[in-house]
Parts: sequence; C-alpha cells; structure tokens
Amino acid sequence: QTVRDLNYLYRSRPALHARDCEPEGFSWLIVDDRDNSVFAWLRSAPDGNPVAVISNFTPVPRENYRVPLPKAGKWREIINTDAADYGGSGMGNGGAVKASGEGGGVSATMLLPPLSTIMLEFVAD
Repeated sequence: QTVRDLNYLYRSRPALHARDCEPEGFSWLIVDDRDNSVFAWLRSAPDGNPVAVISNFTPVPRENYRVPLPKAGKWREIINTDAADYGGSGMGNGGAVKASGEGGGVSATMLLPPLSTIMLEFVAD
C-alpha cells in the first residue's frame, strides 16, 4: 500500500517529477541537523504546488519541530509513512500544518513521527 500511494503521489504532483533534471526543482530546507537526524527538502514545479519532504531517521518522535517553509499558509500532509495504514504508530499532524512568518522567516511547528517521512503540499492561507 505504501509503494502504491507513493507512486500515485509521484505521478499526480508535478513538483515531485517535473524538474528532476533542473536545479530549480529542488532546494534544501534542513540539511545540517545531525543532532536530531532530520533532513528536509522542497520540490517545486511551475504548474504545481510545492511539496516539502521531511524525514526523521531516528526512533524518537520530534515534537514541536520547526521546519522552514517557503510560503505562509496551510500545508496538507499528503503522506505520512508512520500512518497506521502502513503499519506505523499513527503519529502525525492531524492532516495539515500552518506555516507563519512569526519569529523571522516562514516556518511551521510540527510533530515528526519516528523513523518516518512526511510530505506536505502547500494548499492556501
């Protein structure tokens, strides 16, 4: 089921495939958090909403974790590999997070489930 859902997302979200060979399609959001073993990056395309990919490589949930995002507003959780449907613990963010410009730069505070990857798609304010 996980692979099926990932394949669907890849096909249906231009940000995940349209600029595979162009540097404009990829940018790092978090690349240096070795203490928490978290990486995050952004995929984008001219004709689709940006998608943020956040991975927690430890068995420890990261609560109130701040992730920089390029736009303020609602970011919908389009996949969470820790979902109960995939055999995970079911931890998540209730389907969405809200990014705001408080504290210098736009970011969202979220729960990063253990040993998981979540994808967030920008939807609106």
